[in-house]
Amino acid sequence: MFAEVDLQQMPLPEKLALFETLWAELSSEPEQVEIPQWHKDILDARLEAADRGEVEVIDWEVAKNQIRDMVR
Repeated sequence: MFAEVDLQQMPLPEKLALFETLWAELSSEPEQVEIPQWHKDILDARLEAADRGEVEVIDWEVAKNQIRDMVR
């Protein structure tokens, strides 16, 4: 069942928490989520750039903490 939420009235930290909960649920069964080919192409290009050392790569937990710090 879906609970209605007024997203425009929800504070950003709550929106992020809701998004993380939703993403955790969606990603628990990745085979159920279809990924468009153009998404795969972009990811492949970014991985290749990372492999060539053209971009800085940081740990996902570090990235999430940086994002949280920016929105506080």
